[in-house]
Amino acid sequence: MKYYIIAGEASGDLHGSNLIKALKKKDPAADIRCWGGDLMQKAGGVLVKHYKAMAFMGFLEVLGNINTIFKNIKFCKEDILKFKPDELIFIDYSGFNLRIAKWAKENNIKTNYYIAPQIWASREGRIEKIKRDIDAMYVILPFEKEFYEKKHNLPVNFVGHPLIDAIGDRKKPDEDNFRKVNQLDPAKPIIALLPGSRKQEVQKMLSVMLSVTKSFPEYQFVIAGAPSLEREFYEPFLKGPQVGFVNNRTYDLLSLAHAALVTSGTATLETALFKVPQVVCYKANWISYQIAKRIITLEYISLVNLIMKKEVVRELIQDDLNTKNLTSELLKILDGKQRKMIFDAYEDLEKKLGGIGASENTATLIVENA
Repeated sequence: MKYYIIAGEASGDLHGSNLIKALKKKDPAADIRCWGGDLMQKAGGVLVKHYKAMAFMGFLEVLGNINTIFKNIKFCKEDILKFKPDELIFIDYSGFNLRIAKWAKENNIKTNYYIAPQIWASREGRIEKIKRDIDAMYVILPFEKEFYEKKHNLPVNFVGHPLIDAIGDRKKPDEDNFRKVNQLDPAKPIIALLPGSRKQEVQKMLSVMLSVTKSFPEYQFVIAGAPSLEREFYEPFLKGPQVGFVNNRTYDLLSLAHAALVTSGTATLETALFKVPQVVCYKANWISYQIAKRIITLEYISLVNLIMKKEVVRELIQDDLNTKNLTSELLKILDGKQRKMIFDAYEDLEKKLGGIGASENTATLIVENA
């Protein structure tokens, strides 16, 4: 069969690549065309457009690039019509994908959504679009099944979280070699800095994260470089004697880290699955934050806390994200009672996520229901 997959971010590229591998196992003759990144291409998809050309963050940036976005939508529709897929598969990236889904249903193209829109966080009214335009939903968070089925009477498939597979399949790197290759201190414990993947958020986050380094001279702070950004972009942040950098090796870094400072998003869950105590950080420009605050109704911003339905990891948001607070919270998780509590909660978190096999479960359902 022919499959057309649309992912718009680095995380979507990762999960999309594993889905492509699973689809090819279930359907050896699978012909796959995709929007995504290097990983999806390496897995066997024919790459149409790279997510780096679509990574717009925040209301103001989206507005400033609205012409490019509409051009991408137009091109996507044309490309789908030429390819004539049996199955159209959306991965996250709801702003773009829900627009394509509406058009696809009007053109009698079967639609699947893997890693569903987070309407439980904001703009819940989009449920009507999802009911109208999506034929099959594959959700990855345990509370999503209850949200869609009980609250909105929409049957969905809970397939487990793909991060468990992505992380579980990795081997821990040789620590001495990792430190040597990346020019890190051979002895100091590592505090990983995960400032995000988009320029605007990295610029905001890294300045605050690095402001605490002088209070922890016995540690080295290592920035996880995003695959979507060049090393040159990070150079201004690499001036301190305690600051290191690794490019596109976030999982290797987390597997060796003693603690982490993490920008809110999927990275908070990744950090938890690597069993690394963390402080969650979030800061946007004032206008974007004021808009977001009015449409997001969640008690927490990190997936860890949302899944556990309690504060497992500390969240520092907007004005609360400052040097004083970050120093205090980091100190708490480096050793002692708070660190032990986080480890215990991480064990419970992994159990709630449903175990291994998310990609295989999703691929099986898509192929069998085609």
